[in-house]
Amino acid sequence: MRWTIALTLFVVFAGFAPGEDIPQDYRESVRKGLEWLARNQARDGHLEATGGQYPITMTSLAGMAFLMEGSTLREGKYRDNIRRAADFLMSRAQKGGTNDGMIGNPNIPGEAGRYMYGHGFSMLFLACIYGDEEDNDRRRRLEDLLARAAKFSFNAQTVRETNRGGKSVKFGGWGYVSAKEGSNFDEGSVTITQVQALRAVRNAGIEVPPEAIQRAVVYLEECTNGEGGIIYQYGGGGGGDGRPALTAAAIACGISAGDYFKEPSIQFVRKWFQFCQKRLGTLGGNRTGHDEYTHYYFAQAVYMLGDDGYRKLFPAAKESDTLTWTKYRKETFDNLVRTQGTDGSWTGGHVGPVFITSVHVCIMQLDRACLPIYQR
Repeated sequence: MRWTIALTLFVVFAGFAPGEDIPQDYRESVRKGLEWLARNQARDGHLEATGGQYPITMTSLAGMAFLMEGSTLREGKYRDNIRRAADFLMSRAQKGGTNDGMIGNPNIPGEAGRYMYGHGFSMLFLACIYGDEEDNDRRRRLEDLLARAAKFSFNAQTVRETNRGGKSVKFGGWGYVSAKEGSNFDEGSVTITQVQALRAVRNAGIEVPPEAIQRAVVYLEECTNGEGGIIYQYGGGGGGDGRPALTAAAIACGISAGDYFKEPSIQFVRKWFQFCQKRLGTLGGNRTGHDEYTHYYFAQAVYMLGDDGYRKLFPAAKESDTLTWTKYRKETFDNLVRTQGTDGSWTGGHVGPVFITSVHVCIMQLDRACLPIYQR
């Protein structure tokens, strides 16, 4: 009920609009990017980063790109690609033992040391296809998998305490590995991945421990420094330099939760937006480090605001400072078209073209609003 009310509040705030198609100038670029991803999917359904790294994460992100095109498990141009990606990820789910519910394998190269990323992104993708699974046996298997995956995330979350209003409040995030294995280490980027994935599972109607999301929201607030940026890791004090990438990611999760548009939480969204506006360049222009990851989330936040949401956040903002989806899309997408390779991919960075191409294609398809997790 709480999340239903929160979503309703957000819809009232932003004004729900049905999905529109991608502007004509960018459709060919998206088509080429999706075709490149499809060509680079292995027979068993997986995709991978440079050197065979991160197969769980790469398969999940590419799968999200196919879903955002409008294809599903049942129909569409990329239904076979989605099905094979789902089969690969479901086959990697652990059952029984200390890793029960984990999607991935921490004991093999390419996943060891950072398996919580893959677990989060795969949970997000599988939650998005759950509603389209018509085979009763597979649907039951997928439901059980997602319920155990959510429980694994909750058990892998760090637990800290802070004082708010004279009351002790528990909060916590996630690190590259589970809290127990990682000596209670947590940091912002994995935390965001887990929050969005858990929300998608919850939206699919599958039980998620409510404390997991609640504690993560407090974690992000506690990690906000005086400039309004999210620091890399709480570390017991909350001090340090703000990271634009993490702050953009926090906006996306905060703004889509709905109740962030109520006092006092709205103050954090304002701080995060102002911090990002001062420090972010344009995606596809000069590289700034982690810019694909940064804009993967920042684009979601700006899209959810649309063309009038910023004014509701900052009523006194100057026209030159007002951030709108139309302006952001024009500047960003033009740069993406310009920097795309002739084969349809984007290159650069140490993770490789599967990651960058998946992220860019996802960003360029937000207008289609095919997935509830990305809708206004």
